[in-house]
Amino acid sequence: MPETLELTYREALQMSMLECMEQDENVMILGEDIGRYQGTFKVTRDIFAKYGQKENRYNLRILDTPITEAGFAGMATGAAMAGLRPIVEFMTMSFSILALDQIINHTAKIHYMSNGVVKCPIVFRGPGGAAKQLSAQHSHSMEGWFAHVPGLKVVAPATVQDVYAMMKTAIDDDNPVVFYENPGLYGVKGTLTPDVNVRQEFGKAQVLREGKDVSLIGYSRMTHTNLAAAELLEKDGISCEVVDVRSLLPLDTETIYASVAKTNRAVVVYEDWRSGGFGAEIAARIGEDCFDHLDAPVGRVGGLNVPMPYARVLELQCIPDENDVVAAVRKLK
Repeated sequence: MPETLELTYREALQMSMLECMEQDENVMILGEDIGRYQGTFKVTRDIFAKYGQKENRYNLRILDTPITEAGFAGMATGAAMAGLRPIVEFMTMSFSILALDQIINHTAKIHYMSNGVVKCPIVFRGPGGAAKQLSAQHSHSMEGWFAHVPGLKVVAPATVQDVYAMMKTAIDDDNPVVFYENPGLYGVKGTLTPDVNVRQEFGKAQVLREGKDVSLIGYSRMTHTNLAAAELLEKDGISCEVVDVRSLLPLDTETIYASVAKTNRAVVVYEDWRSGGFGAEIAARIGEDCFDHLDAPVGRVGGLNVPMPYARVLELQCIPDENDVVAAVRKLK
């Protein structure tokens, strides 16, 4: 029997990157305070211990950068074009805004503009969404912004096993991947079957809970919120199917549509601002392509359209929870 471990999301992510660095000497990590400080959320702790010491021949494989997101995003893009496989950690994905010109105008386009001659294997990763009292400038959910850009892949794993396997897939990809990690998941525990060769294909959603009355569709932290809502609704005899989208770009509409065809109702849940968030794209596609299967309008639960407050009691009002999902389900006729 394969060994099964109980790890946190953070530990699984760390293990995945370490194994890839051991397998391929071209894999490197760069970002702010990821070396001796071990990263804001300590994701690179064991990695620096192994690959960040000067006496180690791999000392250039984990690099602390200056506070210049545009600078190190551009440096990583050049390194990727030259044959390395850099992983860029943004201290928070909110700071990726400062690197948008590099990511959108260069990283995402080089494959197309070179007619496929130039590869750009790079992973942009970091915490995105609300953590705990990080206020307005550090709590953006950026995944919808990036999912709007041709040339990027965007993934948002919710579970320990998925973050482990999907990071390996991201590092293997010959073109850029935005890897969205909700900070609220770093301490969440789950089971993991380690395998240096395991990969989770992008563009594949997963049904985590079977149901017959309504499909709850989400990704990242909201997948856990949907599972909690399904437990509450079950007590009232409402059977919920929970779909973990996992991959935003490419998006697995086949699994989503099959679930909606089965339950005839859908609620899409996402932490991003409700207006223009990626969940709105999912809801629009369901409305367009599954209209004949729907017995009610598609429900949406998203974050409030306000800058994130600092006060915890107000912050919690802005983030969807299981009670919001329950209320949205009850509104469906």
